[in-house]
Amino acid sequence: SPGASMSALIIIGTTLTGIGLIMLGYCISVAIRAKRANLPDEEMRSRLQRVVAINMGALAIAVIGLMCVILGVFLG
Repeated sequence: SPGASMSALIIIGTTLTGIGLIMLGYCISVAIRAKRANLPDEEMRSRLQRVVAINMGALAIAVIGLMCVILGVFLG
């Protein structure tokens, strides 16, 4: 039935958004730890560049999840 598939879309979207938020929390904790470690500039840049890629992926996953939730709500 259409209602069930929209409920599934909302659940999937909520899960994706949660995963994205957990990944963002991870990025924040890595950045804070790097800042507290008082690393040399080059090493700090190296660590933060790796985190930026994860951060962008986390934002993309969270946005896709939110779009799924909105679609599920509007179409359901």
